[in-house]
Amino acid sequence: MPEQADREIPATNLSRLVDSISEYLKYQKEEGVYSIESAAPNSPVVPTPSVTRATVETPMPDKAGADTLQLINAEVRACKACPLCEGRTRAVPGQGSSNPEIMFIGEGPGADEDRQGLAFVGRAGQLLTRIIEAMGLTREDVFIGNIVKCRPPENRAPLPDEMEACMPYLKRQIALLKPKVIVCLGATAVKGLFDVKTGITKLRGTWMSFEDIDTMPTFHPAYLLRNASGKKDVWEDMKAVLDRLGREPPPRKK
Repeated sequence: MPEQADREIPATNLSRLVDSISEYLKYQKEEGVYSIESAAPNSPVVPTPSVTRATVETPMPDKAGADTLQLINAEVRACKACPLCEGRTRAVPGQGSSNPEIMFIGEGPGADEDRQGLAFVGRAGQLLTRIIEAMGLTREDVFIGNIVKCRPPENRAPLPDEMEACMPYLKRQIALLKPKVIVCLGATAVKGLFDVKTGITKLRGTWMSFEDIDTMPTFHPAYLLRNASGKKDVWEDMKAVLDRLGREPPPRKK
């Protein structure tokens, strides 16, 4: 019997790997990376307004079938599984720590996110940044993503078939990241993970469980921009998240 290393890689897996690497290299070229040296892990990153570019630096798989965040990112950027791909400027896989205690999941990219290829960088994202910092963390300490990876037209809520097409990517991310807590930002995030029809007003603040991971539903930051009274509720939810992690929020600045 031949040794494992001598076995042929299945053609389908090899093709998938080649396509993913090709898309990843194309993305790196768009970002101005033209050599291995410039893509080195210790090379400086260029900050964007309110967020640093993705800190996830997972190596590409060393064999067919090994899943990594970079492989998922490349597949997302090449994805044509639903009609949302037709209107996107850039897909938004999500970004942040590769070993987060908390994973924030929102609805989908908006105009700013579609333009930059990063999750939560618009006005709602700036508010989310302030919430995370009030918790004593930074965006680089957590992972931030969405139920769908491409912007729905006119920022409408994603349709059920669009969410279904994108869900495998999100589940693979969760499996790799292994967060201790998931925070669902808004009704769409809860519906995407749990397929429930109960409104976010009734669900927020109540612990749920997604694949044995503690999950806290709360209001989306975009909702808070329109309804400032909801900020108190969200802060109570975030304090519950910190308590579940054995943390306390830092003293508020006077």
